[in-house]
Amino acid sequence: MLVETKARVGVFAIALGAYLPQFPTLVPEFEQQYADFKKTIPDTVEIVDGGIVTTKELSMAAGDKFRAVDVDLVILQLLTYATSYNMLPAVRDLNVPVVLVNVQKKKAPDYANTDTPTWLGELYACGAVGEMVADLERAGKRHAVITGVVEGGDPQVQAEIEDWCRAAQVRRRFRDTNLAQIGRPYPGMMDLYIDETNLYNRMFLYTKQFDWEKMWAIADNITDEAAIRTKAQDILDTFDIEGGGTIEKVWDMAKYVVAFEQWVKDEKIAFIASHYDGFAQGKAGVLDSMLIPAFSMLIKQGVACAVEGDIKVSMAMSILKTIAGCGQLSEMYSIDFDEDICIIGHSGSGDADISEKKPTMKIVPVFHGKTGGGYLTQFYPHLGPVTYLGITQDKDGHFKFVVAEGVNEPGPIFTFGDTNMRTRFTCGAREFCNRWSEAGPTHHMAAATGRHIDTILKVAKIFDVPVDIITR
Repeated sequence: MLVETKARVGVFAIALGAYLPQFPTLVPEFEQQYADFKKTIPDTVEIVDGGIVTTKELSMAAGDKFRAVDVDLVILQLLTYATSYNMLPAVRDLNVPVVLVNVQKKKAPDYANTDTPTWLGELYACGAVGEMVADLERAGKRHAVITGVVEGGDPQVQAEIEDWCRAAQVRRRFRDTNLAQIGRPYPGMMDLYIDETNLYNRMFLYTKQFDWEKMWAIADNITDEAAIRTKAQDILDTFDIEGGGTIEKVWDMAKYVVAFEQWVKDEKIAFIASHYDGFAQGKAGVLDSMLIPAFSMLIKQGVACAVEGDIKVSMAMSILKTIAGCGQLSEMYSIDFDEDICIIGHSGSGDADISEKKPTMKIVPVFHGKTGGGYLTQFYPHLGPVTYLGITQDKDGHFKFVVAEGVNEPGPIFTFGDTNMRTRFTCGAREFCNRWSEAGPTHHMAAATGRHIDTILKVAKIFDVPVDIITR
């Protein structure tokens, strides 16, 4: 990634203060359990430590810490029974989910040899979690529960914690970076149109507007030939170029990629939605002809670059890139009714991380439906499980995620330069098309290798948006 996306996660633990003077051995026991618990939080996030909370005042102090740094998520360890006033002051003024980690130290009691402090310190799971959820509900807070055990390790608990931390990274990326809109959406694609103020208020993402006249000159001051040559080799290493590739052949393209890389750093950009509808002449034509592979090189580094000015699909691409490592622009292409397969893909920039073999770059005389012609890129997505994510809005401007999981299968694909996949869905191609369309998405969606609906549901809870699950 070109920008820092390390999520900030508030972490604290709670216990009933009345127990501690009654059973002093619980103090070092809980301190050790909490120290061990913090080690299970992945280093992909920054821990904001609220400590062990046993009073309302300590809870308020933890809340002050969490608000001061704008945490993306709160993870709460339930050490033993505790009243909900240990929790609520810490989270009352936050608008992020609270993940209640309800892990018991020992797998099972030694019934005959268990005294009260051992029970309270090492065997008391489940007692307080319902109380916490009841009061989080009454406070209007989003929440989740993870139950498990420490003894012997618990991969399911660890996987859930790591999943939540990945989801939190999405919020931090949206808050800390910007979206560049170059030009405007494709004329008449009204499903793509968006209110950027509403986008900022609901999804935390700020839009910076750029004119194409500024972008045509972006590489004028790039004179470091060593940097250009290195980037040209990177392009050749990334793509097989029709007719053979040389440093000289991609030199101008490499200059623009170097310029774009500096631009996204300077402007703190992690999302780009662009569309050019002018005359493909002069500098405009040069940049327009090579924009698809140039933006593909940015996607490779973590910047979501969407064609046709589609801001919403750039968000979907970024979400999948953050949680799954790849985010490929897609749309419904065709249906093979004989095979009951959906053909899904798109022309334009793509993500090399989804391709099972080296993608290709070819020159075409015309970009269908768009100005000019030039380089197309075709990627070859991995076979096996695939996840699709679309983002749309309702009549009141509220955002919604639309998701589906399927399986990419081998077979013939189109060869005219566009990326496409043969995806089988459990509900069948016809029914998938009906269900996906009825959810009212934009006509673009993002794709990622693997099954990621469970993580997307966590992202949705963090952003407080609903999710339509089409099939899985």
